Amino acid sequence: MVRRPWLIAALIALLGLAAGGVLFAQMESGERGILPLDSSGTLEIDGVHVDVGGKDAQSARYAGWRIAQREGFRKLWAKSHGLPESQAPSLSDSTLDDIVSSIIVDREQIGPNRYIADLGILFDRARAGQLLGIPGVSERSQPMLLIPVTVSAGSMTSVELRNPWQRAWAQFRTSQSPIDYVRVSGLGVDPLLINAAQSARPGRAWWRNILDLYGAADILVAEVTVHRLYPGGPATARFIGRHGPDGEIVGTFELSAPNSAGLAAMMEEGARRMDQLFTAAYQAGALQRDSTLNLPPPPPPPEELTQEQHAPVTFQVSVSAPNAATYNSALAHLRAVPGVTSVQQVNIALGDISYFYITYRGEIATIRSVLIARGWGVDVVSGGLRMYVRRPAAPVNQQQPPASNTTQPQLENRIGAATATEPQVPGK
Repeated sequence: MVRRPWLIAALIALLGLAAGGVLFAQMESGERGILPLDSSGTLEIDGVHVDVGGKDAQSARYAGWRIAQREGFRKLWAKSHGLPESQAPSLSDSTLDDIVSSIIVDREQIGPNRYIADLGILFDRARAGQLLGIPGVSERSQPMLLIPVTVSAGSMTSVELRNPWQRAWAQFRTSQSPIDYVRVSGLGVDPLLINAAQSARPGRAWWRNILDLYGAADILVAEVTVHRLYPGGPATARFIGRHGPDGEIVGTFELSAPNSAGLAAMMEEGARRMDQLFTAAYQAGALQRDSTLNLPPPPPPPEELTQEQHAPVTFQVSVSAPNAATYNSALAHLRAVPGVTSVQQVNIALGDISYFYITYRGEIATIRSVLIARGWGVDVVSGGLRMYVRRPAAPVNQQQPPASNTTQPQLENRIGAATATEPQVPGK
């Protein structure tokens, strides 16, 4: 009974430490952003194995690096010229020191008097290119925005959180690849724009904005789906290369890792194999930019279409204008017809026939129809138009108006008294 409070306190402390560890793990996994390595100025050769002895560990390591530089240059020369390594020239160690940019240690074992390692050699592109007789990669693709997507445990992740697939592409050296990759770091707005959901969106307008923002011309999606047998155990990964806004599949392959410790190496090998897959597709002409990513051309203005279809013509229009109101109405209606560019007043004759010269883009039958629809009578006369005011026709059964009373006495005087009893016909 006395120890129970101490036991409860100990359990609370352990739970607090566990909760703190979980919180710390969540914060660690929540970090984002891996800056891609800039390898544009280097030429890389990897997989150089050395096994050399020396009087001490430092001497053995120095001798191993010297041997790695020599073998690395021979491999680079043979790769650049497509010839066997035996035909490569021999360079002095001082010359190799000038053209080697750095040495990458993939794996090393250092003993008291022995050095065993797998190394990678980075050569300066400008200096090594002069000795190799080549400037490097002569032909490269248009800039390709690379989106690495990881599918694990049913969730998709791109650069929202740090992951081994993103790190493999960030550390991948693209200097000798014909694909001009545009890689994102995951910092700033990258997780909002370049995420797993965006890789599956088909909207072209949003894709155009993203490509313009990152200075790319096309899209490549490197997708990997990881299946684990059990936590920390063997893992199998299926890699899928996609191209374009619709995610067209370029190719697939599978790799495996014996445990979680080999997951990083599997991802590095996957990035190298994925680059080979994209390179083969590019050399075969399969990585063509989707034309729907281009902005559609603007439609031509209606005036330009009218000018192409109808040349301007000038003709005469005569108007029967009994008064100023009719004349002004005819002038206003002519100016308001679509396609009329100018109306020139030639002769103004109120109460008679007035004349205009108009310039019109279109057919004369079209302007005639427009004027008729606006209440004018229009006839085509000698290549021009004659306008007049249409009046409604008189009714058929309308009676003739009676004659005025002033004419009746005159008729009666001429007829005489003898016919005064006869019925009088107005107008006779």
